[in-house]
Amino acid sequence: MITELFLPTKGGSASSFDDDFRRLGGKEIHIITADVPGAKEFDREHPNNIHRLTLKRWPWLKPESLIIYLKLFQKSLWLTITRRIQTIFAGRALPEGLIALCVARLTGCPVLIYAHGEELTGWGRGKKFQTMCFVLRHADWILANSDDTRNTLINLIGVKPQSIILTYPTVNDERFSPSSNDNNLRNSIGLDEKKKLILSVGRLQRRKGFDNVIRSLPLLVKEGLDIEYALIGIGEDLDYLQELTRELDVTDRVHFLGHVSYDDLPRWYNTCDLFAMPNRDINGDSEGFGLVFLEAAASGKPVISGKAGGTGSAVLDGKTGLRVDGENVQEITNAASYLLRNPNEAKKMGEAARSRVLANFTHKRRVNQLRELISKS
Repeated sequence: MITELFLPTKGGSASSFDDDFRRLGGKEIHIITADVPGAKEFDREHPNNIHRLTLKRWPWLKPESLIIYLKLFQKSLWLTITRRIQTIFAGRALPEGLIALCVARLTGCPVLIYAHGEELTGWGRGKKFQTMCFVLRHADWILANSDDTRNTLINLIGVKPQSIILTYPTVNDERFSPSSNDNNLRNSIGLDEKKKLILSVGRLQRRKGFDNVIRSLPLLVKEGLDIEYALIGIGEDLDYLQELTRELDVTDRVHFLGHVSYDDLPRWYNTCDLFAMPNRDINGDSEGFGLVFLEAAASGKPVISGKAGGTGSAVLDGKTGLRVDGENVQEITNAASYLLRNPNEAKKMGEAARSRVLANFTHKRRVNQLRELISKS
């Protein structure tokens, strides 16, 4: 597996890759990835062989990631030859997929590339986009995380449909499971039992729609709902979001929690009344699937998602949550108001969401699918 993103780096893709390969096998699986803080401690007990490289982009280089490509190629080729590797996975088309394709063609291995959605539309239409298209069209298999990603691969990239395999993300249904509200967490942000809590989890960036959740708060308060908003994550939009809370005079209702611990994250899901990430498309940058929707679903919580990107594979509108126009603050407000004022309906959606996770998004199902692909390849 060649991937720049791997635990302990934060993020849904890094977590998903880690889970896939620790379940697929042991030391016969080799992970080539970036050296990051905390990696030495993390790798010590890992079942796979993890090879860490210093991967740094240099602005004065053209392309700025040239050294990354060279390092990944050298290490991947050496491992494939010396360890008799049979199948090569890549975390995405660029840079990992191009390296995987080159090594695979030199050694006769099949190559499988993960496609997440957002990386397919964010390159413009220049040389990087053309290179990405070439890589994806020539891979043996593309692992698409949603129906929307599959459609993008076919209609925009030109990948043959028979080369695309839908491999939906998974969630740990034991770690994320329904439980009673955690009063200690609620007390830590000053919530009493009467207040309603909306939760969001994700990188603080515009396409996630967290700003429009904040814009909905004054409207919900005006309707008579005593509501607060907890936001877990870090990112480039922190200052923007904090300024927005001041402009709308909701600073006392919004809690920026940053990173939370591994153990506390499931507790926050159980503490909230509603999960919201009304994502939208920003200049082609869109949500490919939204692993956080599965985490909320596994916790038995109803969700509000946007209609952009591949979230339709994660959220069934009217059944496991509500999908809205992420640009429309009134739609977000209406959806939140409906779910918060109708707890029985919200509970019904949460239960349906949990059942859907158990039926379609478990680790066992996905790993069996990957094993079949490896055997077929």
